[in-house]
Amino acid sequence: MQTRTLGRSGLQVSAIGLGCMGLSHGYGPATEKGDGIRLIRAAYERGVTFFDSAEVYGPFVNEELLGEAVAPFRDQVVIATKFGFADGVVSQGLDSRPAHIRAVAEASLKRLKTDRIDLFYQHRVDPNVPIEDVAGTVRDLIAEGKVGHFGLSEAGAQTIRRAHAVQPVAALQSEYSLWWREPEQSVLPVLEELGIGFVPFSPLGRGFLTGAIDAHTTFDKSDFRNVVPRFSAENRQANAGLVEMLGALAAAKGVSRAQIAIAWLLAQKPWIVPIPGTTKLHRLEENIGAADVVLTPTDLTAIEQALQTVAIVGERYPAHLQQRVDR
Repeated sequence: MQTRTLGRSGLQVSAIGLGCMGLSHGYGPATEKGDGIRLIRAAYERGVTFFDSAEVYGPFVNEELLGEAVAPFRDQVVIATKFGFADGVVSQGLDSRPAHIRAVAEASLKRLKTDRIDLFYQHRVDPNVPIEDVAGTVRDLIAEGKVGHFGLSEAGAQTIRRAHAVQPVAALQSEYSLWWREPEQSVLPVLEELGIGFVPFSPLGRGFLTGAIDAHTTFDKSDFRNVVPRFSAENRQANAGLVEMLGALAAAKGVSRAQIAIAWLLAQKPWIVPIPGTTKLHRLEENIGAADVVLTPTDLTAIEQALQTVAIVGERYPAHLQQRVDR
């Protein structure tokens, strides 16, 4: 596995990380603990050194799973986790008060069975707490050796600038993929200017870009996608053209749709590190294989031209969650 450095932070990680959320949260019943541990360790054996979690995944159990899984090789990997929701529950609302950040850090350290959090993200921007206070609190945690680097998630350009002025931001984690390109408009230029890495989550469009989901797919009752407008049956049908386009490009390269989607992200900037998630070993290997897919300038031009002909339909979050994305 190739490695990449997140901006100018000096934080070096595998070119493709593993988003661990789906092992415990969001996409139906949680994976059995032993299977989750085996998958995380299989990722490490295949060169993945960047693992992403959060207290709200579960809640709490995802950090425990990750901590146990990486314990044998803790010093060889980078662990990222997040703070920012009251009581570790999304429905309880945002809470990035300094005292709460500190409490989350201590609890996460215990669950992760480690003495430091390599990358500590604010999960969502809290409009009730100045970002300078948030950055200052993480700065203090870094000085105390409990945190290695500061990150933001789904933050807008001005918030990034304000936070970075207090404590350098190592990475921004936000959704970015062939079917959600908004970060290109205002965020990516700021990250490049300031030397901040970018960690795209949902690089496969929550599974849609793999071609495994169509208008007839049914999701488990606990699957988050049931309430996502973009995943209504009508919108899945409307967005099928993107999957067909990806299929043609993938066939021409002799790779999968998922590999084209991840390779496209890797080709955008050398400081972009996608974190696809999965619960299946064969999907893990497929995703990792994207690091070896080379997209030529001609390929990238063809993808860009094809994307211009495809209109993506549906919001990526239900309205009550969309409001939590900082602009």
